[in-house]
Amino acid sequence: MPDYKTLVIIPTYNEMDNIPKLLPIVLSKDDSINILIVDDNSKDGTAQYVIEQQKSNPRLHLLQREKKLGLGTAYIAGFKYALANGFDFIFEMDADFSHNPDEIPNFLKAIKENDLVLGSRYIDGVRVLNWPMRRLLLSFFASVYTRIITGMPVRDATGGFKCFRKKVLEGIDLNKVQSNGYSFQIEMTFKAYKKGFKIKEIPIVFMDRVKGTSKMSKKIVYEAVFMVWKLRLRSIFGIL
Repeated sequence: MPDYKTLVIIPTYNEMDNIPKLLPIVLSKDDSINILIVDDNSKDGTAQYVIEQQKSNPRLHLLQREKKLGLGTAYIAGFKYALANGFDFIFEMDADFSHNPDEIPNFLKAIKENDLVLGSRYIDGVRVLNWPMRRLLLSFFASVYTRIITGMPVRDATGGFKCFRKKVLEGIDLNKVQSNGYSFQIEMTFKAYKKGFKIKEIPIVFMDRVKGTSKMSKKIVYEAVFMVWKLRLRSIFGIL
């Protein structure tokens, strides 16, 4: 057995089309892996399915929340769970197969020599499948915009497939993380960067979800646009 413990945090809201297939695949990638589902009161039975599977698999964990509270708060809850339960490596991962579980061993290899590993869609070319051109351009230029404003040397700042060492999450005051949409990804990476943690980007292929509905909205985009300026100003005044 590995001498480290890994937790893959997967936020869910109505993901029964994907979760029954995803869980066994993720667990098969390394004997150290546990999965934490953070479910926002799905109406399609997602949480109930996980509860049933827990009876025969102690590597499955579940946090149930009373309503849809957002991506950022789901991950913060998952991070606190990981720290309270002694996990060494903590993943963020989508439930919809847009993040390929086959990449997990590559993350685990890279995290041995780094503090934060980011799955990047924009190194070694553009590695995105099945997105409309408008959304691809929005995502690509959002990362360029973020890099210019924050000075952070990261090519894919909005990506949500990543792995933290425990000490990174211990070094960030999770109660002060303010963003909740996709700008949450920018904020967490920026805080790790400003604290001097070693960050590594590895190439991944991102495939748009086949089943289910995207959670992207104009509100999430606007939050990200303004968050990068807030992060820069907080950094200047030393209040990150």
